[in-house]
Amino acid sequence: MFPTGRDDTLSATRPIGEAMPRAGRNEPCPCGSHRKVKRCCGQQRGPSEDHLARAHIAILAREAAPDIADLADYALDDLWEALLDLPAVDISLLVELPKLITPDLQRLQEAIADDDPDWGWDAFTAVATQIDTPRQRAQLATALVRLRDQHRITRRQAAAAILDLDSHSTRFIAASLLDAVALSVGVTRTPGGLEIAGEMAA
Repeated sequence: MFPTGRDDTLSATRPIGEAMPRAGRNEPCPCGSHRKVKRCCGQQRGPSEDHLARAHIAILAREAAPDIADLADYALDDLWEALLDLPAVDISLLVELPKLITPDLQRLQEAIADDDPDWGWDAFTAVATQIDTPRQRAQLATALVRLRDQHRITRRQAAAAILDLDSHSTRFIAASLLDAVALSVGVTRTPGGLEIAGEMAA
């Protein structure tokens, strides 16, 4: 609305803070590409990649559960303890480390190279938080199924690890991170590294 008198002021036609209407999916994209929004800059619809990853792990866990359903508690405890050693079976069971070496990752690499669990604990926690994503867990679960089907690991080992990945536990992914960092600095997993992983997964 335009002013009509000396004391009039311009007023907004839309309340301040109200969002501008967005282009519809079939309208030309505002970026100027002359394509429809749905084929250009349109927002992703449907489940996110993280939701799909969680669903994938849940399906694998449901399929794997019968492989350990009849085990006694002590046998389940043994499988759970053995998760710390499982990532050493194949490189596909190692998490993907960040391509950018962060200060936390550098400190963790130095702690593992020097076999110093006290120095590496805080760095380990920080790096684990960065890499522990649904997609990373789904990738590890898929690798476990492949190794199981190739008879590189037992069905029970695979089931225990997949069910661990499907839970809030960090035992398997912590062991995977530890082995990945040890490999990145050219050392085998050290006793200090085992101590870090054991505390992280407790």
